[in-house]
Amino acid sequence: MRYEMRHRAIVPVILLAAALLSGSLPAADSSGAEDKAFQEIKLLVFDEKWAEALSRLDAFLTRNPADSQFVPALYYRAKCLEEIGGRDEDALRAYRAYIGRGDRNKSLSADAEASIIDLAVNLCERGDRSYLPEVEERLTHPDKDVRYYAAIRLSYVKEKKAAAKSVPVLKKMLTEETNPELRDRAKIALLRVEPGALAETPDKTVVRHVRMFHIQIVDVLTKKAELSLNLPFALADLALSGMSVEDRALLKGRGYDIDTILNELKSGGNILEINDDKEGKSIKIWID
Repeated sequence: MRYEMRHRAIVPVILLAAALLSGSLPAADSSGAEDKAFQEIKLLVFDEKWAEALSRLDAFLTRNPADSQFVPALYYRAKCLEEIGGRDEDALRAYRAYIGRGDRNKSLSADAEASIIDLAVNLCERGDRSYLPEVEERLTHPDKDVRYYAAIRLSYVKEKKAAAKSVPVLKKMLTEETNPELRDRAKIALLRVEPGALAETPDKTVVRHVRMFHIQIVDVLTKKAELSLNLPFALADLALSGMSVEDRALLKGRGYDIDTILNELKSGGNILEINDDKEGKSIKIWID
């Protein structure tokens, strides 16, 4: 969902996690002008310099870079168009182009789907009903979070017949979802669209343990913890899984494979300890 799928803290978390795991990330290996150009563009995006980043991305994409850079560049271009303001239709088309790629990033795809929903609703509210199917068709999306977000956003649409299409998904949220916040949002949406449906739908109350992701860095000489990071595992998983190819390569060069680390933690739940003799640090990572 937008509040779960699109944490604006994702980029800082990715960079922080990368820095923690590698001691400090070295500058990207500028093996070519395109690598350097793309790294500079990403920094502009991270700094929210949307207009400058968009101009650089347009020039970058015309040079037809390798797919490892071309595909994420499509996503960043769509993000710039969305954030710059006044170009909702262009942004929606750009996001469509991104999700049409078979080699797109899964985490960024979820964010792109949420953006399409938001942009389509905004355009509908300004009087262009032709964008409503963009939201309605996502009520059957294979990603549960996309379905949920589409239903909640559709419940705000003024056209009652269209808003009512969200009801079946909202009912499922109440009967199947374990997250209390999501159930509360489904209740509010049902009250907005079809109050009678809320009384007919049993509310499943489940207490769920939230798995937490922990990183602790200890100075080997002083034995003091220099940093402790604790955050929900779902967010950490999304952040680390969404790291770019370039950043993954940088970490792998230091001997840290993100996928291997995540898989080990998911399967065993044991503490993973990394001793970085070069930096004089002991890094502990675990999930509970």
